[in-house]
Amino acid sequence: MSLILYQRDDCHLCDLALEVLAVARVPDFESVFIDDDAELEQRYGARVPVLQDRGTGRELDWPFDPGQLQAFLLAG
Repeated sequence: MSLILYQRDDCHLCDLALEVLAVARVPDFESVFIDDDAELEQRYGARVPVLQDRGTGRELDWPFDPGQLQAFLLAG
């Protein structure tokens, strides 16, 4: 599974999402910062942080906890 965490610089909620990913022991994911990308800003601006399964296109919007994250990962 290939995961992307869309986030912003200096984003408290993004920091919380990173903590949840660590607690859930998500092994590998790519962090993509949307701040300097107009297309990503338009798509994710009000939603970040968002975790995306690159393979299926499914997305998990914040807020999520370790249980919701595990369910998302298992459903993929």
